[in-house]
Order: sequence, then C-alpha cells, then structure tokens
Amino acid sequence: MGVGDTIAAVATPPGEGGIGIIRVSGPDSIQIVERIFHGKKPLSQGRNREMQYGLIKDGEGQAIDEVLAVVMGAPRSYTREDVVEIHCHGGMAPLRRILELVLAGGARLAEPGEFTKRAFLNGRLDLSQAEAVMDVIRAHSDRGLQLAIDQLRGTLGRRVTALRGDLLGVLAELEARLDFPEEDIPLADRERTARILKECAARIADLLAGFKGGRALREGVRTVIVGRPNVGKSTLLNTLLGEDRAIVTSIPGTTRDVIEEVILIAGVPVRLVDTAGIRQGLDEAERLGVERSRQQAARADLILLVIDGSVPLEEEDWLLMGEAAGREAIVLINKGDLPQRTLPEDVKAHLPCAPLLKVSLKEGWGLDELKKTIYDQVVGQGLEGVMVANLRHAKALEEALAAVKGAAEALDRGLSDELICVDVRAALTALGKITGESVDGDLLDEIFSRFCLGK
Repeated sequence: MGVGDTIAAVATPPGEGGIGIIRVSGPDSIQIVERIFHGKKPLSQGRNREMQYGLIKDGEGQAIDEVLAVVMGAPRSYTREDVVEIHCHGGMAPLRRILELVLAGGARLAEPGEFTKRAFLNGRLDLSQAEAVMDVIRAHSDRGLQLAIDQLRGTLGRRVTALRGDLLGVLAELEARLDFPEEDIPLADRERTARILKECAARIADLLAGFKGGRALREGVRTVIVGRPNVGKSTLLNTLLGEDRAIVTSIPGTTRDVIEEVILIAGVPVRLVDTAGIRQGLDEAERLGVERSRQQAARADLILLVIDGSVPLEEEDWLLMGEAAGREAIVLINKGDLPQRTLPEDVKAHLPCAPLLKVSLKEGWGLDELKKTIYDQVVGQGLEGVMVANLRHAKALEEALAAVKGAAEALDRGLSDELICVDVRAALTALGKITGESVDGDLLDEIFSRFCLGK
C-alpha cells in the first residue's frame, strides 16, 4: 500500500439504505472531490467539519445525486490526512457512479483496512487500537462491544506501554553497567532491578488471566451438545432458546443434521450446536449424522454431554465420556424427575474435572444452574479490569512473560548482565508486537487484510 497517494472506497455496507458514504483520504482528496461537487461554495472554502449541501455532477454536467459533503482536514481526521466524505443516497447506482468519478479524478480504490492502517502508520492509533476497530464492528453483545471500546480507547495499549517503559529503564541500567564495568554496582540497584522484573511479570500475568473471558466475549463460545439418542439433546437446545427450534420425538435418530443457534448468557455469545445422537447399527443417513456430530465435538470450545439418568450408563455413554476427557465439558444427568439409575460417581471417575449437574429438561429445573456453570466454565477468572481478547495479543504476552521470568531468574542466579539484557530485549520485542513498535510489514498486511473495505 502506498501511503502518499489518495485512496477512496464506499464506507457503508452494500445494498439499499437511506444513506451511503464514500470516503476519500490523502493529499489530493479535497481537490478531487471539489471537481465533481457543486454547492454554494467550493469545498476548500468551507469550515473544517462543516457539512455542505450540493450536487455531484459528471464531466458533462449531468447530475448524479444530491449529497452532503464534509471536509476533515489533517491532522484532525481518522487517518490524520485530509479526508472528505460524500453522503449520498444509499443505493448501489449512486454509490457506484460517484466512486467511479472519484477514481477517475485521481484517487485509487482503497485496500481492505487501508484507512485504519494509515491511522496506525500516522500515529493516531497504536496497533491494538487499530485491531479494536473491527472488534467494535463485529461485537455480538453489549459486553463484547464495551470490551472493544475499552481497547479502542487505548486501555490495553497504555498498560503495555507502561510495561515497556519499566523494562526499558531496566535495560538502560543493565547497559550502563556493561558500558562502565569498572564501577561497583550497589547491591540495592540489583535488588531494585529484581523487584521491577517481578512486578512486571505479575502485571503481565494479570493481563493474561483475563484472556479466557475476553476471548469468549470477542469470539463467542462454540458449545456442542452430544449424547445418545433420546437423552434430551434437542430438548436442551429448545429450552435454552425458549422456542421449538429442533424436532423432539421419542423416535431415535430424529436429529440427523447439525442445528446451530446463538444465545447470550450474561453477555457472552454462546453458539449452541445440536448434533445427532451417537449409537451403533445405523443406516447411511444416521451414520453421516453421527460423523458430523464427532466433527462438531472436535471443534467445540465447550461440550455439553447429556446422559439419561433414568437408565444405567450404556456403551455409547462410556465412549462419549472418553472422547470428552481432557476437554472443557459439562455433564448433564437428565430426566431427574424419574427414578435414577445412573451413578454420578461412575461419571466422575471418568470425567473428574467436568462439572456434573442433575437436571430435568421436561420439568425445566436445573437450567439456571446450567447457565451459571456455562458462564463460569467459559469465562474463568471473571471479566473484571482490562482484558485481553485477541489471541495474537495473548501469545505476545506469553512470550513477554517467559522472557521477563528468564531475566529475573538469570539475575537471581548471578549470571552476567549480557544474558539478562537478552531476555529483557526479548520481552520488549514481544510487548511491541501488541502496540506495533516491533512488527513487520507482512504482519501488518495480514492484520489489515481482515478489515472490511472502506475501514
């Protein structure tokens, strides 16, 4: 992407709407739009951020649409360049024609995310803030939106910048010792360095502690319902949704395909996936359904294993418990309104870490506890304070934490300052990946290519 040219794109979603917006950014944006905009005065003579009414006309003087145009002069704009937005009627024809005129006037079509990339390169946003832009657009819940807004406002970036500042101070002291080896370093200085490294490690660990919950809010939780036929899987889906989404009968094998719906549990988007019952001796259609069930379970963030508590455990139950071992799972012993013949201790022996709940989906009891358990399972230590929701950020923090711990250990063992410096620099590089101080062009291209066109 060239950063010295003028770019343009439609900034509103495709399709019909009340308003459509064409965004233009770059050194020639005002002049390009001014040639096709006809109002009471030229755009360049208007006040900054003042909406002006006029017509967009082509080179032959033919009116294309009546519009509002606004100039946002550098550096007080999204990209810190001169930006012009044309607000026209939101149909495909006027948007297409106006964009064609802008491109013919000297702009080029923007790449996905190029406006936000320029905002980052021009210092308006750090990289974590730039990534938060798409998180705001794609938020699935109010809590997910708030998380994205907090990051967009720089909350995470400030925490990371403060960490880098402390580590840069440590590095400066270490390098000063290397530059002046004849000077005796007071013991107090080494103790202060050790204290700072320990505090930095604790702050990084604190950020990482919120990743599980933050990622759940950002991406949602894929929750797959598995079990034998007729244990209540489809009833569970319908009950959680509050509507009859899946067919429920006493005939085994009714559910033969995957059914997906999304609910919010305390602000966390939970994608519920109802699957075909697992059993032996199937016809071809059921066999394909069971295969899809296993594929869905393999991709799940959370497994809800439903067991019929009114009968003893069967071979398929044991098989499913084995497949759920070592995974995030919750076991539901259903049909609690009937005499119980499933022994909870047998289930616990195979899935000791999985929460076990007794429910009656027919009678509707146990669901509040189930929702609370799902929330606790997918959120972990809670959603308080600044959270990390991006996997890329979490990996960078893990690298930084390992490096800081390595530096602290080297200092404690009395190793040379050169070795300690290596670890501190590694921590600085890892933290710089979050805010953008230490990223290469390929990574930037990959990040911004995921953005929508016009943003």
